[in-house]
Amino acid sequence: MIQEQTVMDIADNTGARTVECIKVLGNSGQRYASLGDVVVAVIKTATPTCELFKKTTKKDKKKRVVRCVIVRTRRAVRRDDGSYVRFDRNAAVIVDKDNNPVGTRIFGAVARELRGKKFMKIVSLANEVI
Repeated sequence: MIQEQTVMDIADNTGARTVECIKVLGNSGQRYASLGDVVVAVIKTATPTCELFKKTTKKDKKKRVVRCVIVRTRRAVRRDDGSYVRFDRNAAVIVDKDNNPVGTRIFGAVARELRGKKFMKIVSLANEVI
């Protein structure tokens, strides 16, 4: 369950390390995001060689607004077979306007629910799908 001001890790190699959710996209007034939902976030920490920041100053790196897909949540999510899946940290992957990942690698496991939400490129790049 991700809401505004939730801090998440980034699970790809774009160079961003942590982001803070500033808006949950979806229906009007949607408050919470779960696995496979798209959120708008602002980058809080990044590496000096971040791909997203070509020709920008150091101060601009932390202000960059991006779109992210939630791939891991601490909150348990119930599956159709009655089981639950839960991860130890919240994590997201930065995507572009067409919902394609910006990075070329995905670190860590991702949830199987992404397959049902049509994020097949993220699922194929991931090391493990749980």
